[in-house]
Amino acid sequence: MNLSLRTIALIFLVCSPQAAPAQAVIAVLGIAEEIAPFEKRLRDSREVAVQGYVFRLGVLNGRQVVVGRSGAGKVNAAIVTTLLIGRFEPSALLFSGTAGAVDQALRPGDVVIGASVAQHDVGLRTPRGLERRGLRNAVTRRLDPLLVPAPPRLLAAARRSAAELTLPPVRDAGTARAPAIVEGVIVTGDAFLTDVPLRDELRSSLNAAAVEMEGAAVVQACRQFNLECLVIRGITDRADGQALSSYRQFLPVSSENAAALTAAIAGKLETPPTPHR
Repeated sequence: MNLSLRTIALIFLVCSPQAAPAQAVIAVLGIAEEIAPFEKRLRDSREVAVQGYVFRLGVLNGRQVVVGRSGAGKVNAAIVTTLLIGRFEPSALLFSGTAGAVDQALRPGDVVIGASVAQHDVGLRTPRGLERRGLRNAVTRRLDPLLVPAPPRLLAAARRSAAELTLPPVRDAGTARAPAIVEGVIVTGDAFLTDVPLRDELRSSLNAAAVEMEGAAVVQACRQFNLECLVIRGITDRADGQALSSYRQFLPVSSENAAALTAAIAGKLETPPTPHR
């Protein structure tokens, strides 16, 4: 069978797992079951394997998007973030997923935009308890702040998107209510939180709105490689003794609401005027 050079080139671009996208992409990351509602929004998608991790390339509102699936916890999230950045060189990264409510005014289905993030289980363990502090950048040797602010460009796009987005009502405790979209501090730790005293301490000491297990680690990895990152979380539970059952109950709607806002933000992002590295 004779194939033209053009045909061979097209086959290589479509089929090769190592083929890089032709334009800068927006990256979206999340736990597999939580990112699924976002993946369903992609058109013309295909899978690309990198070191055994599966990424999905596709088009959303005319923009190239790459979606990564993380395991639970900070190490898993940092691994897949680093692979994604090194392989696809995105122009920005959005983390879409779920969280427990530290601010007890929040309800299932509400969405929190991470105006800042922190790793709540990192610092100096003393007889008086944990003294939280930022981590030291391994390259610059400077200490990162404990509370890491969101990049202004991404936060501005999130605010515009939230103002234009109407989420469908969520049924909770027999009544339907319109979900809220708020900004707040999202804190990250390696354990699923069901401890009310710790939850309340996170609220009083860090003014946390929501708690989860990956976001601040993703932000740390992105900062290491000079990539802007924003965390978006849908609320599933109240980080109390019923958190696990509430998480299972509200996982679908909270993941969908976070994905809806993430998709709206991705549609508003423009390629930054200078490369991220």
